[in-house]
Amino acid sequence: MRLSTGRHRRTRTLSIAAAVAVSAGAGGVYLGLSGGGAQAATTTVTVSTTAQLESAVKNAAAGAVIQVRGGTYYPSATLKSTASGTGSNRITLQAYGSEKVKIDGSKLPAGSWLTGIYGSYWTVQNLTFQNSPAQGFVVTSSTGGVFKNLVTANNGDSGFTLRGDNTVNNLVQNLDSYGNYDPSGHGQNADGIAIKFGSGTGNKVTGARLYNNSDDGLDLWQFSSPVTIEHSWSYGNGKNRWNDSAFEGNGNGFKLGGGGVAVAHIVNNNAAWDNTLNGFTENSNTGAIVLNRNTAYANTEAGFYFATGKARLARNLAVSDKGGLDKLSSGTVSAANNWDSGVGTPAFKSTDATTAYGARKSDGSLPATAYLTTGSTTIGSTMN
Repeated sequence: MRLSTGRHRRTRTLSIAAAVAVSAGAGGVYLGLSGGGAQAATTTVTVSTTAQLESAVKNAAAGAVIQVRGGTYYPSATLKSTASGTGSNRITLQAYGSEKVKIDGSKLPAGSWLTGIYGSYWTVQNLTFQNSPAQGFVVTSSTGGVFKNLVTANNGDSGFTLRGDNTVNNLVQNLDSYGNYDPSGHGQNADGIAIKFGSGTGNKVTGARLYNNSDDGLDLWQFSSPVTIEHSWSYGNGKNRWNDSAFEGNGNGFKLGGGGVAVAHIVNNNAAWDNTLNGFTENSNTGAIVLNRNTAYANTEAGFYFATGKARLARNLAVSDKGGLDKLSSGTVSAANNWDSGVGTPAFKSTDATTAYGARKSDGSLPATAYLTTGSTTIGSTMN
């Protein structure tokens, strides 16, 4: 049990008479300032056991910085918090320095989520959430969340989920979400990232790799506000890797809505390949979805399936999609895509995906790759 020896940042001057309250529990030592309010101080606690981690998350408050030492942690119940930070005094949950941390749900009761955040202004970064019997990491009705350099892998439902009304201005950056599969649903629910059943503006996914999940890479089912998806890759989804004789996984790369909502999501500079259904699909979302400079390659169905709505597609590239490059409705606007008249199809520099599976850069960004790049400045994903 360690208390950070760093200085505690105060955001206002305190009188000498201000009392310092210190409490010790299973999660470590917490330092707070009595009467100081949420803006008073940053509290740093370093944890190295599962019991300490569970307590630290449960008791988090505005200004808390929870640093998790390297190793694998096995919670006995869902890591859950209803606390919120503020815009200037966030709650942070992160690995200690560059140490590797895995939070593993294999000892949780059946049906349990691994992590549930029900508050705002959280930063969660540099952690792996794996082997949950259900969802890996769920964020409900959050404002201002930052979820960066995370891995959500081999969970029993979707790896990463944003949901609920008042889901506003959240950033999901550099997420790897893979191998998620729901055995109870025979694979029909486990997505890499699900932004579902909610509303709220300003939400963005960038730099994600969403692959080898039983259902879709990304699913925006019944989320009624625009979400921005950029610089992300979705591949290998929908394949029955679990020998499930009743397998029902879908396998779209980017499923951009559905469930009776019409919403204009923004989808720029992404790539989808080797999925068992479509690379990019509206999923009956009739809103004016905007798609620019995306690449679909070797998907089993269409590269771009927008057969009922009013999507706006420009400068997208589809190659070798077995169900056709595009399936578009009469209400769709299509311009400067390689299936449009007079637009050429530039050659790929590489169709070997090995480097796309490689280690991320030191800052967590996507690995450098020539895969599916063309050198074009006008069409298709730049793959970075």
